[in-house]
Amino acid sequence: MDSFGRQHNYLRISLTEKCNLRCQYCMPEEGVQLTPKSELLTTQEIITLARLFVKEGVDKIRLTGGEPLIRPDVVDIVGELYKLEGLKTIAVTTNGINLTRLLPRLKEAGLNAINISLDTLVPAKFEFIVRRKGFHKVMEGIHKATELGYHPVKVNCVVMRGFNEDEVLDFVDFTKDLPLDVRFIEYMPFDGNKWNFKKMVSYKEMLDTIKQRWPELEKLPCETSSTAKSYKVPHFQGQISFITSMSEHFCGSCNRLRITADGNLKVCLFGNSEVSLRDHLRSGASEEELIQIIGAAVGRKKKQHAEPALMSFPLCQDALQNSPNSKRWGHTFSHWLTLRASLPKQNGKASMKNKFTGHIFLPGSHPEKQWHIATGILQTQLRGYCVFQKDPSSTFDSKCLDASVGQVPVDCQSKEACSGSEFHTRDSGSCTRVPRASDNLTHTDEEGRATMVDVGGKPDSRRSAVAGAVVLLGEKAFGMVKQNQVKKGDVLAVAQIAGIQGAKLTSQLIPLCHNIPLYHVEVSLSLDEARHAVVIRSSCHTWGRTGVEMEALTAASLAALTVYDMCKAVTHDIVIQELKLISKTASYRSPFAQLLGLKTSASVYSTATPCLQHCLTLSAHLNSEATYPC
Repeated sequence: MDSFGRQHNYLRISLTEKCNLRCQYCMPEEGVQLTPKSELLTTQEIITLARLFVKEGVDKIRLTGGEPLIRPDVVDIVGELYKLEGLKTIAVTTNGINLTRLLPRLKEAGLNAINISLDTLVPAKFEFIVRRKGFHKVMEGIHKATELGYHPVKVNCVVMRGFNEDEVLDFVDFTKDLPLDVRFIEYMPFDGNKWNFKKMVSYKEMLDTIKQRWPELEKLPCETSSTAKSYKVPHFQGQISFITSMSEHFCGSCNRLRITADGNLKVCLFGNSEVSLRDHLRSGASEEELIQIIGAAVGRKKKQHAEPALMSFPLCQDALQNSPNSKRWGHTFSHWLTLRASLPKQNGKASMKNKFTGHIFLPGSHPEKQWHIATGILQTQLRGYCVFQKDPSSTFDSKCLDASVGQVPVDCQSKEACSGSEFHTRDSGSCTRVPRASDNLTHTDEEGRATMVDVGGKPDSRRSAVAGAVVLLGEKAFGMVKQNQVKKGDVLAVAQIAGIQGAKLTSQLIPLCHNIPLYHVEVSLSLDEARHAVVIRSSCHTWGRTGVEMEALTAASLAALTVYDMCKAVTHDIVIQELKLISKTASYRSPFAQLLGLKTSASVYSTATPCLQHCLTLSAHLNSEATYPC
């Protein structure tokens, strides 16, 4: 027990420093300098220390790493731990790569709890984050664990802004048919992971996102010493949890101790102080002496871990979430919370802390006013607009179009307020004339409303599009990109992934775009020495009834914006230009045209007889290697 009355019954033991992955947030690509094998704990030393801790009240031991399952004698270690009287739980935290192969033997040896790290459900993104292949092995391991009766199988997901926060809902859906506990972990600082508070997604933001999809989400009871806040979607087999180590630390109920692979005792994950149990063990210290050494270390444990300075500032989150107006804005604010970080800089004042509430506020500013400070930049985005159409030649009634954002109600002015076809802003009361919707605009209906084009009558065809963009970086940033010295990582690789992801999400980003199944997306980035620029080229391909130019343009745009984002710390003089559609094609190939090396154009198709259209469509399908009965 420490000086704050916290009873420690949970011990984590690192079996190795080695790992077969190189996760972006955890380890540099080249790995870390490993401790010589002679300085690591032997199997017997691990069991000796474990026996000592269990004797003193520890009833749960978790084996960690590195990656614990790459240690050759891990099954033997589990078997020896299982023999310790008083030990109730033997758990392991693994990346899952070797789990399918070892799990039957581990279960037989006595392993009764599993945590599997998995930060994405997208195979390509998995390879990018961990810098290795193996997504399917991890998924096999998860299913193997459920088959062998582990309930629940805990899946640890570190949520990082710009990497995987868009998959939170997919992970929740993952618990629908499997007995999983998906644990969303707030991105935490570790030595060497280049921690940046902007990458952290708070549990409240994740919870808001999830409740938008599943408003019936239920909170589950939890133990006092639990690090997780648990929830469950009714009728789902599994559940979700949040590890809020940064936004709402759980130091007050911490019951954990840890032993590193080289035998150092750490009483706090974030603490720097360590005591070498290995050295005392090898110098012949008695059991009583070891207990005294451990007790003294635990007694020195601090009340809570030292948080990064930037994380101690909640950035007006409480003002935004607790304001009486906040419900009016709906989910829109979760995407604007990042604006909070710029408030101290913009106001040029140091932040102060309210000793009673713990909230951060600006000197000379009443707490209630923070709502207006934080949302001032949003006003132009969240105003309601009305469009009034009053044309004598029109056969339709005048319409008021609500162009508000989120759930902001728009109190439309009287139709007599403005004459003709006008644009009226609620705040200023001014009217600006706008033209009527043209009959030539494909994305508006007869009354001028935005609408999705009906492509049901169009023929299926092989369609492709190519788009491009250029990012002018300047000499310094260009040199760093070329040498791969940008602190955020490999700029070209990240931008390539972002472009591919963007192409696949186009219909979600651009409201009137159709959801098109893409069978190939390619994004390439090259360096232009003469202009100190990154040249981006994207191509998208599909078989369908509408083109993919928007997908290609989105891919190029997202890739360009990612280059900008990763280099903006070097210079703000970055220019994105030449974003354009380079080409698009749609073709129907018949067997006869194929022999002649010809393509059937869309215009030929549209003027063909129905019988010929059917033949052209069928031949195109056959050419795409589809199988049809004769």
